[in-house]
Amino acid sequence: MTIDSTSELLIQLQRVGHHGTVSFPGDQSYDMGRAAWNLTANQLPAAVALPEDAEDVRRVVIAAVAAGLRVAPQSTGHNATPMEPLHDAVLLKTERLRDVVIDAERRTATVGAGVLWEDVVTAAGKEGLTALHGSSPNVGVAGYLLGGGLSWFARAQGLANNHIAGIDIVLADGRLVHADAENYVEVFWALRGGGGSFGVVTSIEIELIEVESVYAGMMLWDQVHADRVLRVWRDWAATAPDSVTTSFRLMNFPPLPEFPDFLRGRRVVILDGVAQGDETLSSELLAPLRDLQPEIDTFAITTTDALLRLHMDPEDPIPVVSDSIVLASLGDDAASDLLAVAGPGAPPALLIVELRQLGGALAHPHDGGGVLNHLPGEFLLWAGAVVPTPEAAAAGREEARAVVAAVSPHGVQPPYLNFVENPSDVRRAFDPLTWRQVVGIKSAFDPMNVFVANHPIPTLYMDGAPTT
Repeated sequence: MTIDSTSELLIQLQRVGHHGTVSFPGDQSYDMGRAAWNLTANQLPAAVALPEDAEDVRRVVIAAVAAGLRVAPQSTGHNATPMEPLHDAVLLKTERLRDVVIDAERRTATVGAGVLWEDVVTAAGKEGLTALHGSSPNVGVAGYLLGGGLSWFARAQGLANNHIAGIDIVLADGRLVHADAENYVEVFWALRGGGGSFGVVTSIEIELIEVESVYAGMMLWDQVHADRVLRVWRDWAATAPDSVTTSFRLMNFPPLPEFPDFLRGRRVVILDGVAQGDETLSSELLAPLRDLQPEIDTFAITTTDALLRLHMDPEDPIPVVSDSIVLASLGDDAASDLLAVAGPGAPPALLIVELRQLGGALAHPHDGGGVLNHLPGEFLLWAGAVVPTPEAAAAGREEARAVVAAVSPHGVQPPYLNFVENPSDVRRAFDPLTWRQVVGIKSAFDPMNVFVANHPIPTLYMDGAPTT
């Protein structure tokens, strides 16, 4: 960003009456403002803006466009690495938009674009309700939903983005509009799975579900049992009812003091998940897994707020690299190839290699859903490493790619973009007709490509933009 553009942005922000804060390279607050949750993301925006409310978001967009800059909306930055470096953009952080309003009668929550899932679950729980939240309490609601949303109720309810009732969004021309099934229907459709390319979301109204308690927990084995556990779980998952959502993880814990004794320096297998049903039926359902004699078994009736930390995802910002793939199936050859590169006989290169159970309602198009209205495939594989140095990051990416490469010959589905943390060909996530539609919607509402997203939809009017 040049001195002239810095001055122009300041002039435009003053002209529109921007109330929030803004920082530029060299300012004391700039480095803190540009940081994402994933610390490998080296975002170097022209400026960082923290608007106070939805009207202030509108002012930032108007000022940035007038100054010849783009706008990169961001809440927490869990999947920020594909966005860097943002030299020509204002990084618009929505962290101050934190209102949560629960309508218990309608079973909805209206949440600001900076709200975290823990905020929603806590507020909804007071009314005997819960949300289709992810596996981490501090993931932002907006980014999670715009990309799809895999919850602990996914096999029963489908993708979380198909349970959005309405979205308030600032468009490229500075208008703050409400998109739902009757207003700005094209934008409403594209936002639900098409990501953040269409504007700056300021709030989202989501449907809640009435679930007061569930049968949930985790089982743990030493990794020497990985082959047997994986194959039994895979076969069990194929016939499990839609009321159950589980995951399988190979985890390699370093010998560091911050880990508890039962994990420190160990290679383990963890199965965790949620069953909706009473204790007797749920316990009978899990009997084939218990027959494998886990050394730890915490499955029991619990309240829904406990699901926020069931998966034990890290909550503080960390540097992470990863790769992922959606598997059409996981046959014997695929399981063997996976364990050959990530099981107990392989070097403990990655912190985690995870398979999330798909199917159920996820596999069927949701009536009235968004651009991503279902997620075909049997399992979603994610492989990740915590990388404290650039050298470790390079090695971690290669190791994660090697895991994905080992299973990719056995049948894959389109990628699930919420788990794609590297620059990629976004069109692979959509069929050709859908791709043309989302490009057309982007072109109609953001013809000059103002908005930057981690998985960008191009516009027809930009040089070199793909159109099919």
